[in-house]
Amino acid sequence: MHGYDPVAYFVMSKPVKGLPEFSATWNGATYWFASASHRDTFQADPARFEPQYGGYCAYGVAQGAKPDIDPHAFAVVDGKLYLNLSPGVQKRWQADTPGHIQKANQNWLTLKNQ
Repeated sequence: MHGYDPVAYFVMSKPVKGLPEFSATWNGATYWFASASHRDTFQADPARFEPQYGGYCAYGVAQGAKPDIDPHAFAVVDGKLYLNLSPGVQKRWQADTPGHIQKANQNWLTLKNQ
């Protein structure tokens, strides 16, 4: 997530850079948070706040790849955080978000171990 706070997307509705002194590890990834409060919120329920598809671009996963992300190209959909490669890719994602989520969920079963 390039050091951005996953909790901020939910509680502040925007990307906020985290600080290394407020970090936590979950599912092999280390996350940085803007505050101790955000870190503690994450640690209480990490599955709720972690980005989908290991933090890779959700649209890319729907296409069968694992591209990097731009922390500013995001959406919270049905309580889940989805990140995209760029604002342009995010527009493609938004053209059929439910369809892309369905396809990405299927592809992630194979991609997550690659």
